[in-house]
Amino acid sequence: MSISRNQVETVFINGNIHTVDAVFSKASALAVRGQELVYVGGSAAAAKAAVSPAAKIVDLGGKTVIPGLIESHVHFLGEGQRLAEIDIYWKPKAEILRKVAEEAAKLGPGEWIVSRGWNQEAWDDNNWPGKEDLDAVAPRNPVALMRVDYHSVWVNTPALEAAGVGRGAPDPQGGEILRNPDGEARGILLDTAMDPLWAAVPPLGQARAMELYRLAQREFIACGITSIGNASQNLRDHAVLRKTYEEGSMKLRVYEIMLMHEQAEKDFIKAGHRPFMGEYGERLSMNCIKVIGDGALGSRSAWLRNDYADRPGHKGTPCFTDAELYDFTRLARDHGYQASIHGIGDAAVGQILDAYAKVLAEFPLADHRYRIEHFQMVTPEDLKRAARLRIAPVMQAIHCTSDRKMALLRLTPGDIAKSYLWRDVIDAGLYIAGSSDAPVEPVSPFYGMHSSVTRSNAGFEPAGGWNRQWAMTREEALRSYTGWAARAEFGDRRKGSLEAGKLADFAVLDRDIMTCPKNEIISTRVLRTVIGGETVFEA
Repeated sequence: MSISRNQVETVFINGNIHTVDAVFSKASALAVRGQELVYVGGSAAAAKAAVSPAAKIVDLGGKTVIPGLIESHVHFLGEGQRLAEIDIYWKPKAEILRKVAEEAAKLGPGEWIVSRGWNQEAWDDNNWPGKEDLDAVAPRNPVALMRVDYHSVWVNTPALEAAGVGRGAPDPQGGEILRNPDGEARGILLDTAMDPLWAAVPPLGQARAMELYRLAQREFIACGITSIGNASQNLRDHAVLRKTYEEGSMKLRVYEIMLMHEQAEKDFIKAGHRPFMGEYGERLSMNCIKVIGDGALGSRSAWLRNDYADRPGHKGTPCFTDAELYDFTRLARDHGYQASIHGIGDAAVGQILDAYAKVLAEFPLADHRYRIEHFQMVTPEDLKRAARLRIAPVMQAIHCTSDRKMALLRLTPGDIAKSYLWRDVIDAGLYIAGSSDAPVEPVSPFYGMHSSVTRSNAGFEPAGGWNRQWAMTREEALRSYTGWAARAEFGDRRKGSLEAGKLADFAVLDRDIMTCPKNEIISTRVLRTVIGGETVFEA
C-alpha cells in the first residue's frame, strides 16, 4: 500500500479509551490514516490490520484516552493577549497597581497599558475601584484594565479623555458610566459604555495578532483542546486567523462566531457572504453570528427580572430592544447562519427566547441549533420554552463555583434557585455545550468538569458541593466537552467521539477522569494531544 505524506498511518494500542459514543463504550486500540480514525475497538491485531505494515505503532501503556476536547465558548485572541500582558488575573488591588506602575516606568508618555482579569470581589475591599488609583501610578499613560467578566473596564483620567468620556457624557443603551456623587465619571465603564474606549486603543498589527493566536493555541492544545468556538470573532481578526492557517502554524479547529458589534460585520453578512464549514483541512468554519443580550453578574449588568440584592432598584441592563433582537435573529435566518445570543440574567434569557420563538414560528427551521451563550439564570417556564424550541445552551460550569461568593451577594435566594441549573437543563431534554469563557476563567476543561460533578472548586470545598442537586454526572461532564459541544456547532458527524470515520482528534491523560476521586479531576494533566492524527503536544 502506497502512503502519501498526508496519509500517514499510526496505530495506538494498550489504551484505556473512552470513546464517548452513543453508549459510552470502551476500547483499547485506535488506527489512524491521515486525519481519520479507521479502526476503534478492543483488538490491537485488528487495528494493525486496518492499516499498512508501514504504520507507526504507539504503545499507550494503559493510559486513558478521551476524544479531543471542544471548548464551545472562548475568546481566542483575548486569551493570547492575557498571556502576553501584565498579569493582573485575580490579583490583589495593591499588586495590580504595583504592576501598572512598573509597566508605566518602561513606556513613553501616551503609550497605552491594557490588561484584563481583575476581580474586586477577591479584594479585602470589594467596592468598585476608581480612576484616582490608576492616575497615581500612571499619570502619563492611558490605562484600561478589563474586569475578569469582560463587561466592565477600570480606566484612568488619560484613558477617559482619549475616549471622550467627560462629565456630561450620557449612558448609552446597554451600558453605564459609573459616577461619583458629584456626577464625575468614576473610572468604571460598563458594557456598551466601553465602546468609545476600545475605539481609542491602538489596534494590534497583523504580525502581533498572529503571534498572540499562536501563543493561545499552545495553551489550548496543552490542555487537550482540539477545537474551540471563538465567541467574539470580527472581520479584521478573521483575516488574520486565515493567515495563520495559510502559513501552516494553526492546528486548532476553530468555529468562528462572528460578533455583530460593528457595522462592518453587519455589512459583511448583508452583502451575501454565506456560512462555510471545514476549510484548511476541516479546521476553520464560520457558521454562526452573535450579539450580546445583556451584561454580567459581576458587573451588575446582567438583566434580571428582580432587583439585585446588593443594589436595590437596579435590575441590570438589556442591550437591545425586543425588535432589535428579532431583527438580528431574522438576519441569521435569512442568510443561513446559526444564531447565538449572550444571555446571563433571567430577563435577558426570556427576551432571547421571545425573539427565537417568533422567528422560528414565522420561518420554521427543523435543525437550527440556536444558541444561548451562558444561559446562567432561567425561570422554570422559560426552561420549558427552551426545551420546546430545542435551544443549545452553551454554559460554563466553572462560573458557578468561581461566582459563588459574589452570586450570594448579588442575588436573592429566589434568584439563586434559578441559577446554574445544569441538572434541570439536562433533565428537560437539552444538552449542555461546555466551556471556560477563557480568559474569563482558566483554560483547562478539567476545571470545568470538576465543577460540573462536584459543584466546588480548588479553594472552596463545601460538604457535598454548593447546591449539589444540580450537578452533572461524570459522563455528562465529559459529553459537555465532546459530543454535546460538537453538536452545538454542527460538528457531531466528524468529531466529539472516537469512532471509525471521524477525525483522529484525541487527548492522552495522566489519570482516568471517569474513576479517579472526584476532587482529583481538577489536577488532570494532558500527556499528548493529537489533532487530525498529528501529535501537536507532548508533555
